[in-house]
Amino acid sequence: MKLPIFAANWKMFHGPSDARAFMKNFLVHYPRQHDRKVLFFPNALSVTTVSELIRERPDLETGIQNIHWEDKGAFTGENSAPMARDAGASHVLVGHSERRHVFGETDAQTNLKVKAAFRAGLTPVLCVGELLAERDAGDTEATVLRQLRAGIDGVDEAQVASMMFAYEPVWAIGTGRTATPDDASTVHAAISAALKTAIGERALGIPILYGGSVNRGNATSLLAAPDVDGVLVGGASLDADGWNAIVRA
Repeated sequence: MKLPIFAANWKMFHGPSDARAFMKNFLVHYPRQHDRKVLFFPNALSVTTVSELIRERPDLETGIQNIHWEDKGAFTGENSAPMARDAGASHVLVGHSERRHVFGETDAQTNLKVKAAFRAGLTPVLCVGELLAERDAGDTEATVLRQLRAGIDGVDEAQVASMMFAYEPVWAIGTGRTATPDDASTVHAAISAALKTAIGERALGIPILYGGSVNRGNATSLLAAPDVDGVLVGGASLDADGWNAIVRA
């Protein structure tokens, strides 16, 4: 049985000092839970801070928001998967819409990053989602499945079975617009079917998260939707009290 997953993507917020204050507040009010998993994706400078503070909490884990696909090299400003692992990360976001559409990350690069994550022992969370123009053109499923298939191309089936996936309709990220639970379920079902085609019955255990203007007001209804196994939350995860309310949904 899949445990519901609550993932906080802090984006370019909460440096080490703010991250420490956030986590101390959160930990005081959020006792250990056994029926759900909570992931934090701080910026790279705060990964060690967060991972050290949750060392004694197996229900909480730390990820990193991005990695380079090479393990080392002359890539000024980048962070590698082995570095992220050494800093305490267990997961990594790959192909987040901002990486794709702000920084120009390609489907081929997401595939390289998935493979780099596995080399270092990180769990990739592959993000997929369509632009508003693609949605309006009726290309949602085609876009999402193209990104998915490119991301797992050449990846061992057992590794694919250990991944997480996140559906992020780009038109709903930071806009206040949210896909309805039915919208999310439809796309999640298509992702699940594509994964089952790729790796068989093992796909049934793969968590598929929804991300896109999730907040304390809509988290419960989204989590109740069929095929939605968790949420990937941006802005609404930046306040410790608000995040505490969401993870109790």
